[in-house]
Amino acid sequence: MRRPAYRHQLRQSVVKGMFGRLSVAVIVLVICTVSLFSTLNSYTRSSSPSEIDVDALWGTAASGGWRPSSAPRSDWPAPPSETNGYLRVRCNGGLNQQRSAICNAVLAARIMNATLVLPELDANSFWHDDSGFHGVYDVEHFIRSLRYDVRIVESIPEIHKNGKTKKLKAFQIRPPRDAPISWYTKDALEKMKEHGAIYLTPFSHRLAEEIDNPEYQRLRCRVNYHALRFKPHIMELSNSIVNRLRSQGHFMAIHLRFEMDMLSFAGCFDIFTAEEQKILKKYREDNFAPKKLVYSERRAIGKCPLTPEEVGLILRSMGFDNSTRIYLAAGELFGGERFMKPFRSLFPRLENHNTVYSTGELAKNTNGLVGSAVDYMVCLLSDIFMPTYDGPSNFANNLLGHRLYYGFRTNIQPDRKALASIFIDREKGYSSGFEESIRSVMLKTNFGGPHKRISPESFYTNSWPECFCQTSAANPADKCPPDNVLDVLDSQLRTGGNDDSESVTTNSTAVVDN
Repeated sequence: MRRPAYRHQLRQSVVKGMFGRLSVAVIVLVICTVSLFSTLNSYTRSSSPSEIDVDALWGTAASGGWRPSSAPRSDWPAPPSETNGYLRVRCNGGLNQQRSAICNAVLAARIMNATLVLPELDANSFWHDDSGFHGVYDVEHFIRSLRYDVRIVESIPEIHKNGKTKKLKAFQIRPPRDAPISWYTKDALEKMKEHGAIYLTPFSHRLAEEIDNPEYQRLRCRVNYHALRFKPHIMELSNSIVNRLRSQGHFMAIHLRFEMDMLSFAGCFDIFTAEEQKILKKYREDNFAPKKLVYSERRAIGKCPLTPEEVGLILRSMGFDNSTRIYLAAGELFGGERFMKPFRSLFPRLENHNTVYSTGELAKNTNGLVGSAVDYMVCLLSDIFMPTYDGPSNFANNLLGHRLYYGFRTNIQPDRKALASIFIDREKGYSSGFEESIRSVMLKTNFGGPHKRISPESFYTNSWPECFCQTSAANPADKCPPDNVLDVLDSQLRTGGNDDSESVTTNSTAVVDN
């Protein structure tokens, strides 16, 4: 009886021993696996870039073989001699909001087969400047450049009926925001045919940006980057400033959006004095819809413009030193020198269009829309551009898109939401690893190369790929158009029965990309 019991105990002992050895093996395997992954992660972190090559940023971003091209790549008939009527629009807002509105107006006219009346710029209410389209843009160039696309006149002509002459009155309509193409081909066109002319006002964000028609999008680019050319004296002023800045090497342009209107809109009040807060809140009450805004919440999600000091700290963390020359494109900074002093201590070589020439010669010629236009051109031509607040159709939004189209010029776009917690921690005294944290965020941003447009990014900020092409393209849709595209379009225009002799006979060689 003892022998079976002994055998049973022996089997239990063997099983326990095997289980113990197996357990040890599993534990060792787990430890080795964890150690291996830890080593790999450590290697990945150490081998990933932790520094920003500042010298490389002074050049253009990698193009990946792409180049700008807004020429039509499919059948694009010339505008017929008979149109459905006249389209008037009033473009409201600042220079760049108006700019996108003009692009939309041209596209709307094309969609409706309408004759576009030279767009009106609502400059007086925003800028206290009544210079209008004629005071800012080269009208002759605008009309000539778009002769393949739409018919444009400077005013609605008079009509003759029963021996009497009178001016055609446009029927006023308030278009819906981000209206689809169908609204223009149905509602607006119906009123145009009924009255002969329609007047769309206000006309900001009144046509959907995302349109599933690459040729329509390319028309927007032809307007924005070719037809809308500033008047010669604005171009001369801009080039004078750029030449003066570049005579001492590279320079960076920063759109410092730390102004009363933007701060009021964003609801970023708490960093100001009681009197300053009173001014900001009054401005908000007078100009924006009522809305409860909590500063700490707004700032934490990146809704507040960067302060001048924060801009300086970002640049310093990236590796720019105090010899960097910076052009500031900005209106009157709210809070004044109190906020500028920390920035100036980090980057003393600051300029604007009033200080580049010490005589003040330019200051008297750069007011209102003209001053904004000069800033636009200097920022476009700068080696690096950095916005501190970007939103739909504002100054930075359009400039980022223009610089992309201008040859993938370097842009520095701070991710305000990702940076907010870093700055908040610093203010609370947690400054360890501050610069490394800033660099980590900035390394994840796009510095101006081609990239996919993802909502809420605007078409006017990133017109890739519709307005770009490749000479050696794997996808036929990305192939560059033929070199004789202008000749083809001109032939279509002439045979289309267009009797506008000025539009037909005037040569243009820089309107549509070859």
